[in-house]
Amino acid sequence: MSRFLAGLAAARRAGRPYGIASVCSAHPTVLRAALRRAAKGEGPVLIEATCNQVNQFGGYTGMAPADFIAFVEAIAAEEGVARDKIIFGGDHLGPNPWRREQASAALEKAAGMVEAYVAAGFTKIHLDASMGCAGEPAALDDRTVAERAAALCAVAEETARRGNLPAPAYILGTEVPVPGGADHALATVEPTAPDAARETIAVHRAAFGKAGLSDAFARVIAFVVQPGVEFGSDNVVAYDPPRAAALSALLDEEPALVFEAHSTDYQTEEALAALVGDGFPILKVGPGLTFAYREALYALDLVASDIVPGYGDRPLARAMEALMVDVPGSWSGYYHGDETALRIQRHFSYSDRIRYYWTRPEAEAAVAALLSALSGVRIPETVLHQYLPTIAPQEADRAEDILIAAVDRVLAIYDGAAANRP
Repeated sequence: MSRFLAGLAAARRAGRPYGIASVCSAHPTVLRAALRRAAKGEGPVLIEATCNQVNQFGGYTGMAPADFIAFVEAIAAEEGVARDKIIFGGDHLGPNPWRREQASAALEKAAGMVEAYVAAGFTKIHLDASMGCAGEPAALDDRTVAERAAALCAVAEETARRGNLPAPAYILGTEVPVPGGADHALATVEPTAPDAARETIAVHRAAFGKAGLSDAFARVIAFVVQPGVEFGSDNVVAYDPPRAAALSALLDEEPALVFEAHSTDYQTEEALAALVGDGFPILKVGPGLTFAYREALYALDLVASDIVPGYGDRPLARAMEALMVDVPGSWSGYYHGDETALRIQRHFSYSDRIRYYWTRPEAEAAVAALLSALSGVRIPETVLHQYLPTIAPQEADRAEDILIAAVDRVLAIYDGAAANRP
């Protein structure tokens, strides 16, 4: 188990809490930005893949777990990041990708996925069997969830033993916001009730003990709870420490544990630092990073429209609109309103469901055309200030570097919040 992750609870107890951003993205520019930052720092970088994104059948990225690790390692080698500085995590590993199937079939595939993740070298494993399968309630009771998680843990443990691999660190629990953000405006989000979190921990501890997995439970470093953070399509619910105080206090009863916070995207550095200090030191971020990437791309699209003869009038944005209208499956169930509202959300929503389109050939061609148009072109400082005011001129030699710098601005907020690294 990573010493860095294993030390989170002890650091909190000692009054010197530190945290880490969990980079949940398969986008090469986001990964390069995270790894480039890691190359300059002392601490590790935590990169996670989700069950729908990467699994033994390829997921929506087309990558199996071993492929994802090889993909990240190739970028890391280019950026000069040692392999031992990278912690790979698997998120929501369970039956979710196959929840429309009968439980027995879905859980068999989930077990195969867990095996593939551990065998590939993922060492932070979030086991999530909370969702109902065909014929079951959408949300299952704690005991069923815990027993299924224990069964998946047994697969992970056996895979690690058989492959002489490091024993995994586990994350359990699942009270998280809607994946990708809520689909409507939210005023507040209720933190997990302390009694509910206490019961979840107790039921999992009992289920793991009954399954002969007490040693594995000792490597559970965190439970996922809702600290009261969320983002909708066009608003963000900020962390409010007093509302989560009772939940945070539960950790005094569980000195070996911390909490993992999902959907921390778009929180301020002050809010993220408060989360770390309150016992939520693992800070999941994904859409916020690709949102920054899209912002920079669209800004460069405007730059090229203004300064590159023959480039056209925002061809990248136009190509993305045509693509998303033609292939609406990744956004149509999440965005609502009239045609103007839908168009705005397709491009500018905090949910950032446009991120599912960047690997499509039409999008890749449009991005390549933009980068080609700006290749060797000096962007006047005044134009840079107009469209990319947070980018310094020395960062603007290449359009690719501007994209990485934009993502890095977000990562810097997380690094600042995760201070007091060991």
